[in-house]
Amino acid sequence: MYKNFAISTENLTKNFGDVVAVKDLNINIPFGKTYGLLGPNGAGKTTTVRMLNAIISPTSGTAKVGGFDIITQSKDVKMICGFLPESPGLYQKLTAKEFLEFIGELYYLPKEIISTRIEELLDIFDLEGRENDLLEGYSRGMKQKVCLCAALIQDPQIIFLDEPTSNLDPAATRMVKDLILDLTKKADKTIFICTHLLDAAEELCDLIGIIDKGELKVQGSPKEIIESAGAQDLEGAYLKIMGATRIEDLLAWREEGSNNNLKEKKKRKK
Repeated sequence: MYKNFAISTENLTKNFGDVVAVKDLNINIPFGKTYGLLGPNGAGKTTTVRMLNAIISPTSGTAKVGGFDIITQSKDVKMICGFLPESPGLYQKLTAKEFLEFIGELYYLPKEIISTRIEELLDIFDLEGRENDLLEGYSRGMKQKVCLCAALIQDPQIIFLDEPTSNLDPAATRMVKDLILDLTKKADKTIFICTHLLDAAEELCDLIGIIDKGELKVQGSPKEIIESAGAQDLEGAYLKIMGATRIEDLLAWREEGSNNNLKEKKKRKK
């Protein structure tokens, strides 16, 4: 089963104390495809990505990434994966070039290859001329570009991107989208994206999963999900799958708040 997929999970579960962050997750992502995991904040997206990158261990269940077990072969998993976290950390007192050299050395890349790839990535992300400036002087969008460079520097087979267009302006966002399309179509990379941007997911992803409260509610191609929900686009499908519950929760919260306010007013009158 695992040989046919770049990423395959079997009842993958993660608990933090009494909180179930991810419950019995089962996904199979073929090589060379882009998979989008969608869901609200706290749904379990980042926890899933951290498990698949062997950063944290699952409570139960198992998964293989690139054919390697995330528990028993965690080092192999990390060597074939590139990871852009939602809130990446940067060494502010390093230049962009120094930071990327450091990341390249963590993957035991030869210095010549590191130098060549840094030049290529700086060109792709339009950072040439700023490579020797300290990162503390970079804008948020520029820092995001540097982090994307770091995720790609070892030429990973599988790339995990958690909100990859965060803090980017429209032009840079378009560039990142085009890069993702090229990585799958021309370089045969497998890409796993966590995003809140439904239009981006519909445009970029071959397969999509929608997760809420740690449980996968639906998965399939964008077209399959849209048709199954009887919607016109992915946003409409997402709202039909997730929206009703969220709106009911919000209305219940507002109603509860109104009732409490009413009780307080009655108390004061007495």
